[in-house]
Amino acid sequence: MSGMSPNQRSTHPCPRLPRLGVYGSRFSTWAHAKVWHLYNDRFRPTQGGEVSIALSSHWIKPQYMSEQNIKECQKSLDFVLGWFAKPIFIDGDYPESMKSNLSSLLPEFSEAEKKYIKGTADFFALSFGATLSFQLLDSHMKFQQIESLSLRQLLFWINSEYNHPKIFIVENSWFVSGSTKRDDAKYMYYLKKFIMETLKAIRYDGVDVFGYTVWSLMDGFEWHRGYSIRRGLYYVDFESHDKKFMPKSSALFYQKLIEKNGFPPLPENQPIVGMFPCNFAWGIVDNYIQVDVTPSQFLDPNVYLWDVHQTKKLIKVDGILAPKRKRHCVDFAAIRLQISLLQETRVTHFHFSLKWSLILPLGNLSLINHTLLHYYQCFVSELLRVNITPVVALWQPMAENQGLPVSLAKYGAWENPETIQAFVEYARLCFKNLGHRVKFWITMNEPYVRNLTYTAGHNLLKAHAKAWHLYDKEFRRSQKGKISIALQADWAEPACPFSKNDQEVADRVLEFDIGWLAEPIFGNGDYPRVMREWLHQRNSIDLYNFHLPYFSEEEKKLIQGSYDFFALSHYTTILVDWEKEDPLKYDHYLEVQMINDITWLNSPSRTAVVPWGLRKLLKWVKSKYGDVPIYIVANGIDDDQNVVHDKLRIYYIQNYINEVLKAYTLDNVNVQGYFVYSFNDRTAPKYGLYRYIANQYETKPSMKHYREIIDNNGFPSSETPERWCPEELALCPECSFFRTRKSLLAFISFIFFAFIVTIFFIIYHSRRDERRYK
Repeated sequence: MSGMSPNQRSTHPCPRLPRLGVYGSRFSTWAHAKVWHLYNDRFRPTQGGEVSIALSSHWIKPQYMSEQNIKECQKSLDFVLGWFAKPIFIDGDYPESMKSNLSSLLPEFSEAEKKYIKGTADFFALSFGATLSFQLLDSHMKFQQIESLSLRQLLFWINSEYNHPKIFIVENSWFVSGSTKRDDAKYMYYLKKFIMETLKAIRYDGVDVFGYTVWSLMDGFEWHRGYSIRRGLYYVDFESHDKKFMPKSSALFYQKLIEKNGFPPLPENQPIVGMFPCNFAWGIVDNYIQVDVTPSQFLDPNVYLWDVHQTKKLIKVDGILAPKRKRHCVDFAAIRLQISLLQETRVTHFHFSLKWSLILPLGNLSLINHTLLHYYQCFVSELLRVNITPVVALWQPMAENQGLPVSLAKYGAWENPETIQAFVEYARLCFKNLGHRVKFWITMNEPYVRNLTYTAGHNLLKAHAKAWHLYDKEFRRSQKGKISIALQADWAEPACPFSKNDQEVADRVLEFDIGWLAEPIFGNGDYPRVMREWLHQRNSIDLYNFHLPYFSEEEKKLIQGSYDFFALSHYTTILVDWEKEDPLKYDHYLEVQMINDITWLNSPSRTAVVPWGLRKLLKWVKSKYGDVPIYIVANGIDDDQNVVHDKLRIYYIQNYINEVLKAYTLDNVNVQGYFVYSFNDRTAPKYGLYRYIANQYETKPSMKHYREIIDNNGFPSSETPERWCPEELALCPECSFFRTRKSLLAFISFIFFAFIVTIFFIIYHSRRDERRYK
C-alpha cells in the first residue's frame, strides 16, 4: 500500500461537516492553522517536511442541466468540502453560499484570523471513499442533486476552485460484502476505475496529483458498517484464533499496477496492419428484410383518364382492360431500394432470415404463401444481379411465438418432437424454391440458450442435423451450396485473472452458452462433459432436477459433423466471478456472479465494448473444434439515435475487425468472413448503418468507415504492396447463360457486324452502278 511519507503529515483525520457544529468547525480550522504554523516556524527548517489537512468529499452532478441545479451542486460542494478548503486554500473565510444561507449561525473570522488561516496547507489531502464521502453524508447536503463516483471530475473541480494545488489522495477505494473472501473482483474494478480516473486527471486535465493511497491494507472494523463489509487488500479471517490474513486479488492487482506505474498499453491490444485474403466475405446482416408485396402500378390492367380540369384525379374507364403481363421482380419497389443501399456499402454478402411463420402459416405444406416465396426469390435474384451473395437463415427466434407458426408454438414449440419434422418439411420447401439461387444456408440463427430448455435444445439439434442431411443428400449435388448453424457466442472472462476458481467459472459459462449446441455438432456428438458433471452435482443436492437428455448412438452419428462451417454472432464480453456479491447479477443455477469492469467503454444499452474478447473467442473455437472455417455472421453495437456522428460504432467496427485480423494472421484461425450488425435502424433500431427517418434512409458515418475497410480489404500500411483480387461473380441462374457463352456471343456479334457491312457495300455499289448507266 502506498502512503504518506514521514515528512507529509495530516493534522485532522477527515472532518465531516454535518457531524460538527459550526463552532466546532471554526475551532478545528483554527487548531489546524496553529499546528501548521508551529511546524512551519519550528520544525520545517530542520525537518523539511510538509503539512496539510485531510478533507473528505463526495462528487455531485445536476439532476437537470439548469442554472439553478448547477448552483445547488456548487452549494453542496461548498457545504461539504469548501467549509474547510476555502478558508485554508483561498482567503481565510467561508464560502459565500454558506454565509448567505447560514448567516445567523456561521461564526465570523476576524481579518487577523483570516490572514493566519489562509495558506496553511502545503498540499491538498483528499479522501474519496465509500463511508466518509457517501454513506455518512447527510442527505440534506446533496441539495436534491445526484451523487456521482467521478473522482476525475472532483479532482478537476478542486484544481479549478482552489488555485491548482498539489493533490495527494490519502484515502480511496470501495467495498465488498463481508462474506467475500479473497476474490474481491468488485473492489478490484472500483480500484481500477479510481486510479484510471486519477491518471486521466493528470494526463488530460493538467491536475497535479502526486500521490495515491488505497484504503486499506487489511480488513477491519468499518465505522457504522462494522464487519458487514470488507475494504482491505488482505483478507482477515475474523473467526480464526490468530486472525490469519492473506492477499486478495485486489492486492495482486495493485502490486502489478505499482510495478508498471500505471496502465501501459498491452502489446496484444495494439492494432496491427495487414489484409485479409481475396476471397474474404464482407457482409451485413439484417434479422428480417423489409417485405412489401404491394403490386406495382404496371400490373393494374385497368385504364384511367386524368381529370385535369375538375377533380385532378384519375378516373377509371369502365369496360376497358389492358393486356395483363407476368409479374417481374422489378415490380417490387421495396426490393430495389434495399438492393441500392446494399450496393453503396460494397459488401460481398448479405445475411437475413426467412419468416417461417409467414411462409407456412399453418406450420405444414397445406397452405403455402407463394407470394412471399416469390418475393424472396426476387430478392435473392436481385442480390446476385449486383454480385452480392445471399446468406439465408431458415429460422430465427422472435418474441412472438419464438418465430414459429402459431400451430407449432401452441403445441409446445421446440419441446414437441413433431416440430422437428415440420422444420425438415419447411427446409425442403425453401431448398426447392430458393436453393438454385442461395448457396449459403443457416438452419437456425442465434438460438438463445438462456431461454431454452434442455428438451427444446435436444429437439433443435436433431432438427438442424436432419435439415443438414436433407440438403447434403438431395440438394448439394445440384445446388452446390453450404449449410450450417449460427450460434451466439459472447466471450466470458475470469473477473479475477489470478483466480483458479474464476477460470473454472468462465469455462463453465462458455460450455453452457456455446458448447451446449456446438459440442454435439462440431465435437464428439454429445453434450459437453462439463455440463453433465455440473448438472449431476446440482441434482445430487436435491434442490434441483435438471435432466439433460441423452442421444442414442444413431442420433450422435446424425448430429456429429452436420456442418460445413462454424457461424457465430458476437457482441460483447462479460466478466464472471465465483464469489457471490450482487444478488441481482448472480446466477444461482451456474453459481456465477456477473461483474462489470466500470472502466470499459459502454453503449447506451450498457453493452461493453471489448474488442479483444472476439480474438479470444476465435482462438477458443479453434482450440475446441480444430481448423474449422469460421464466419462471424453478426457483430455490432447500439448507439444513440440522436447523435449524427456514430463515433462509438466506428470505434467498435474498426477495433473488432482488427482483432479478427489478429486472429487470422497471428493465431492462424481460419476466419473466412465478417458481417456487421445491422443493415438499418428500421429493422434493428439503434444498430443500423443507415438511419431511418420519415420514410427515408440516411447514411451514417459508420457505413462509410466500414466501406473503406472493405475497399482496403483490411488495414494495409503505406508499405503494403498493392494486391489485385480478381472479382468473384455471384452465381446467377438468369445471368449464367450470358457468362458461360461469351465466346458464342462474340462470334454471333461478329457475324452480325459482317452482315451489316456486306449489306452496306451491296447497296452502295448498286446505287453507284445506277448513276453510271444514267
